[in-house]
Amino acid sequence: MSEQALTENYAPKQSFWKFFMSELKPRGSVLTVFNMISVPMVLLAAVLIVIRFIYGLSAVSNVTQSVPWGLWKGFNVVTGVAFAGGAYVLTFMVYILGLEKYKPLVRVTVLNGFLAYTFYAFALILDLGKPWNIINPIIGNSFGTSSILFLVAWHFMLYIVAQLIEFSPTVAEWLGSERARRNLKRLTIGAVVFGITLSTLHQSGLGALFLMAKGKIHPLWYSEFIPTLFFISSIFAGLSMVIFQGSILQKVFAYQLDSHSDERHNIMIRGLSRVCAIAMFAYFFLKVIDMVHNHTLGYLMTAEGAWYMVEMIGFVLVPMLLFVYGVRIGTPFMIKLASLMTLIGIVLNRMNISVIMYRWDQIPRYIPSWMEIVVTVSILFVQVWIFRWVIHRMPVLRTMESMTHSAQK
Repeated sequence: MSEQALTENYAPKQSFWKFFMSELKPRGSVLTVFNMISVPMVLLAAVLIVIRFIYGLSAVSNVTQSVPWGLWKGFNVVTGVAFAGGAYVLTFMVYILGLEKYKPLVRVTVLNGFLAYTFYAFALILDLGKPWNIINPIIGNSFGTSSILFLVAWHFMLYIVAQLIEFSPTVAEWLGSERARRNLKRLTIGAVVFGITLSTLHQSGLGALFLMAKGKIHPLWYSEFIPTLFFISSIFAGLSMVIFQGSILQKVFAYQLDSHSDERHNIMIRGLSRVCAIAMFAYFFLKVIDMVHNHTLGYLMTAEGAWYMVEMIGFVLVPMLLFVYGVRIGTPFMIKLASLMTLIGIVLNRMNISVIMYRWDQIPRYIPSWMEIVVTVSILFVQVWIFRWVIHRMPVLRTMESMTHSAQK
């Protein structure tokens, strides 16, 4: 479509400022159950964040010198980054392997990944004792360039930029600029390759951070293979999020989709389920080999061992088999159930490594304060708000032409 035709079809007729202000107006009812729950909690979290920055981390958090990583790092960063792994896996499948049938999922997955990394970076700032030192990796003052944290910080920053470039053609379409869209589209493949490289590095880099915690993490969860395990688990965690999130979007944003979208979605999630099952098998096999190699099988008879079996059997092996079963009989319900169980398993694993089984023998144990929980949930709520706002207004699930056509009806 030419720039003139594009402009005539859906470019804003008023100034950018008026257009943007009109787009800020709510679409539909604001008195929804989700809004009535999320708005008061986010307002409370805003007050708690102000208290945190005025009076320090100890005013709202239960982290200590011996347990410096709490819920904000353990859940929002270590766990959340795994959930955002679907972006690099899908872009690799579509742009590198040429699997075009998954292309309809790319924009929404990249959007989710970009928002996740942005908000989790904010959560990281909250959990730093001296948050102003977050600029150290950039300016390099007394910060070791050989540090894992230095590498993870740069991977994080650069990957956010790469995802922004990948999503920028969508923004250009929303603003009605075909020229900008074409120019930004030329950068996509470079940003994809760069982003995939960065993502594989920082997914494993997060795991490498815990290599320094030997003796602090329970032997069943500590391993020299943690970087590899983090990388592999990010594959099936990210794709499970794509499956689970996509199933919700099919219902919530059904008005943006055509009559054949359910059939196409079911075909796509069957393909993604195969990848999940293969990655989960590799993960489970590595974990078994690791237990044998490190002679930790004896710990399975302890209380911690029972908890470990819940994680490995209930939320790795069982969903893996459900993925296989769902693919063989073509049942979307089994695949969606497996994706939900996998996401729960990832939360258990990452929280066990970073919080629950970190200094597991210490008394008293670290337990997140109610204020930490409120802020954690509120960060997710705000992310959902922005995600929902973008989906309603930008061509993420459908083209601008179809959006204009339905608006004119």
